[in-house]
Amino acid sequence: MVYIIFGLLSAITAAFVALFGKIGLKGFDSVLGTTLRSGVMLVSMLLFSMVLHRFDLAKITALPARDWLWISASGFAGALSWLFYFSGLSRGPMSKIVALDRLSLVFALVLSALFLGEQITWLKWIGAGFMVIGSILIVR
Repeated sequence: MVYIIFGLLSAITAAFVALFGKIGLKGFDSVLGTTLRSGVMLVSMLLFSMVLHRFDLAKITALPARDWLWISASGFAGALSWLFYFSGLSRGPMSKIVALDRLSLVFALVLSALFLGEQITWLKWIGAGFMVIGSILIVR
């Protein structure tokens, strides 16, 4: 169940993304801020994949076109997500923007059921409902 540790680490570091982004965007264009952040992420990920011995140009060039398409679509969706996220952070309270952003869990749950055929139990739907209620309470 190591995925739980990675999930928690992701949540903790995402909180710092919001904090650092909010501080850094004070008086700065959110689109340009997102662009700079993306450049830092690109360099960081290249370094991480080299240090972890995961950077393999042969695997990248051998990736089937279908996989390139889906990975590219994910990158485009991520870029839009961060544009909206940083635009929100530059204009509103961090706590409210983050609460709304985390509704992505609910949307991902619905998409996983619709497109991936994942079985979502009633308990998970109740949890998703609590996420929506929690977001509404935080944003009010």
